[in-house]
Amino acid sequence: MKRQIIDTIEQYDTIILHRHIRPDPDAYGSQFGLKTLIEINYPNKQVYAVGSHDELLSYIERPDTIDDALYSGALVIVTDTANTERIDDERYSMGDYLIKIDHHPNDDTYGDLLWVNTDASSCSEMIYELYEEGAKYKNWKMSDHAAKVLFAGIVGDTGRFLYPSTSKRTFEIAGQLVSYNFDRDEIFNGMYEMESNLLKLQGYFYQNFVMDENGAAYIKLPKELLTEFNVTTSETSALVGSLSNIKGVRAWAIFVEEQDEIRVRLRSKGPIINELAKKYHGGGHPLASGATAYSWDEVDNIIADLKELCKNEK
Repeated sequence: MKRQIIDTIEQYDTIILHRHIRPDPDAYGSQFGLKTLIEINYPNKQVYAVGSHDELLSYIERPDTIDDALYSGALVIVTDTANTERIDDERYSMGDYLIKIDHHPNDDTYGDLLWVNTDASSCSEMIYELYEEGAKYKNWKMSDHAAKVLFAGIVGDTGRFLYPSTSKRTFEIAGQLVSYNFDRDEIFNGMYEMESNLLKLQGYFYQNFVMDENGAAYIKLPKELLTEFNVTTSETSALVGSLSNIKGVRAWAIFVEEQDEIRVRLRSKGPIINELAKKYHGGGHPLASGATAYSWDEVDNIIADLKELCKNEK
């Protein structure tokens, strides 16, 4: 499969890379890691990485802005995106050929060519394995910048190597990447440093979270509260792991009110939560998923389902 992807890359002069909406470090790491690898190994190709930019991820890269005309006859590759509804920039379907590279459950088998590995800790880990195959097959080279963004993606999706998805292979790849010349402090600072207002909101988390006797926990963040703490919905992503530090917690949800919907971030230490996420307009990994609610009444339904899930899997 990896050689098929490399062969397909070689056939196209224009390659456009997409990833999922509401990007995280792995979305950027896999997208820009692949972009950089193609650029340094095929300097005559035009390679673009598109999608809306999150300023919090500027320490990794910034996406390109391109015209529709570039999609004509182009190869489109989507990384780290389980289903078409979550692909950032709907123009992904305007190209000549579509490749999906992902590590989420393959519930939506879109694309002309698919490489899905649910055992990988991150899509960035998969892109490194694509590089390894390219090095053997086509003498691909790695660059310091490609190593940096792939490392950032792996660190982000493994929670600094704390999540169960981290494997021996993950550590081997991380060990290879840190042999390149890039500033790891820049990555860790960009990923984990917080402004004081965000730390104060984290304090609110610890004072106001709710947890039942089965370890189901949650916290609600209405728009008025975010305004009070001067925190954006995007910035709250840095706090998603906060409730993992609570003794006895087994699965938790963070509900963040946006303009027209409520973003749901689901995490777990054991109970499988991605089926719950699918029930509410979302999906993801067994222990890390996202969903969407369209009212606080629907949020209460999610909480009830989360409590039931923890009760049944205790």
